[in-house]
Amino acid sequence: MRHRDIFVGIVTPALALALAWGAGARAAEPTGPLDLEDVSIDSPFVKDGRLDIEAAVKYFEDLYRSTSSISTVRMRVTKPWAQRTMEMKIWTLGQEKALILLQSPAREKGTATLKVDNNLWNYLPKIKRTIRIPPSMMLASWMGSDFTNDDVVREASFSEDYTYTLVGRAQEPQGWLIRFEAKPELVGLWNRIDLILSNDGTQPLQADHYDRRNRLARTIVWTDIRKFGEKLIPATMTLVPKDKRGYRTEMTYTAIDFDVEVPEHFFSLSHLESLR
Repeated sequence: MRHRDIFVGIVTPALALALAWGAGARAAEPTGPLDLEDVSIDSPFVKDGRLDIEAAVKYFEDLYRSTSSISTVRMRVTKPWAQRTMEMKIWTLGQEKALILLQSPAREKGTATLKVDNNLWNYLPKIKRTIRIPPSMMLASWMGSDFTNDDVVREASFSEDYTYTLVGRAQEPQGWLIRFEAKPELVGLWNRIDLILSNDGTQPLQADHYDRRNRLARTIVWTDIRKFGEKLIPATMTLVPKDKRGYRTEMTYTAIDFDVEVPEHFFSLSHLESLR
């Protein structure tokens, strides 16, 4: 059986999500927020008033995917009693390798996470130790956020692990509602994911994740669509768990470079422990 849960969005040449999405674009600082109604996009996804679901799902899966990337990300974690913000730099190579280095706050600077395939390690500079994350800890919080360690290591595969159908038009937010239902052989957290794409089918807007008892467990919302180079990408992704009142995690890309040179040796334990 395959064990591949979906982390969408982030994310991410960051955490995904799916820590390496996107293809063919290069960018540094993004432009300002864009209104899709005011941007001319060559989108072949809506034909005769109906979404081409196969083309739209493939485009969504490739939205952030790249052969390599370097990005800077701001993560804001909100809890009922406190709020904290982290700044991090992220390197990815394909979908299998990622290195995340915290740059602030000062007390956590130098803390790093290394992902190689489905393996995950954390480096803690204060005690100068590298800790491998065991399977029993995969559902634990990543860096105190609402994302889990499992979110970091799992690959996104909507088309392979889920069957999907076009439900129709969505009203809140307005767009196209696509329902993904887990195949019988899939071992994972989510039984169903309801994804809403923009009216032109090019941008993710919201995803509701339902657990194995078909209860709504968390919602991911994409906002702040910006132009990185020649490509439109939601710069901000917000995760809200439904079983924790007052909790939320917001991730914002402040810069992304796709298809840049990232050495293979970067994703090794020796390099992880040499980071400062």
